[in-house]
Amino acid sequence: MFRLWAKEWKENHMLRDTVIEVPGDENRTKKVFAGLERACHEFDLQVPIWLNSNIREFQRVAKTRFTKDSFTEEIPFDALEIQVIEEDM
Repeated sequence: MFRLWAKEWKENHMLRDTVIEVPGDENRTKKVFAGLERACHEFDLQVPIWLNSNIREFQRVAKTRFTKDSFTEEIPFDALEIQVIEEDM
């Protein structure tokens, strides 16, 4: 099972969150992208752009925050955070 936790933050308060389960035997990268896309669909958001800082942070700690710089539309929160909470072994 692969699970991704997505959270919206505003002024250091979590506004809402969701846990997305991604089944299948695809590679980790495809599961992360699929989980992020499903979380954004659930939150009614566009999928953010991965900046180099997001990629490096995610590779290091399996967690990253997308701020307004990662979105082309205006967002009503400070950051969208994603974190892998369970991976297939």
